[in-house]
Amino acid sequence: MSLPEVKLSDPKALRGYAHPLRMALIGLLRQQGPMTATQAAERLGESVPNCSFHLRQLAKYGLAERAPGADARERPWRATALNTSWDDASDDPQTRAAVDELSAVQLALYVRKAEEFLSRRVEESTAWRAVTGFADRPVYVTVDEMAALRARIDALLTEYDDRIADPAKRPAGSRKVSLIHLALLADAPDLGEQEGDR
Repeated sequence: MSLPEVKLSDPKALRGYAHPLRMALIGLLRQQGPMTATQAAERLGESVPNCSFHLRQLAKYGLAERAPGADARERPWRATALNTSWDDASDDPQTRAAVDELSAVQLALYVRKAEEFLSRRVEESTAWRAVTGFADRPVYVTVDEMAALRARIDALLTEYDDRIADPAKRPAGSRKVSLIHLALLADAPDLGEQEGDR
């Protein structure tokens, strides 16, 4: 199953999404379903006007939309997709700068999540502590091999996508786990490298 996805390519939309509260709002809408700005504000510890403003901005970039309400006064929002992606292969300087800005915000959120997990990890069972945590592993690969490796990892994770959209498909004892994918080149490019290898 492939998750419904919004793909951002416009630098303005990329910068529009590069905000911690906007990312938190989209995550909340994806995990807990449609909700009003008031409900989102309560869950995130933010003000209602602030959440309302950022939800309107997310709608402007195609990431959120109005959902049917229980009555005429209730005005809930919902996420337009379960996944957001963007292309990091553009040679356009504005797009590259916007992608870098979005990636920096995302990295800061990942660090915050990791620190929060680390602070409460001692409360987890031995079984969960044994299968979670931090690790890194160097690999020496070509560009094509790295692309194939990412495709294999994505295909493996796709096997669990139906559990995101349908809670009834989650087995007893399952919990949400954030697998954070970072593929980082360890060194600056060698001046002798050919252009196609970069």
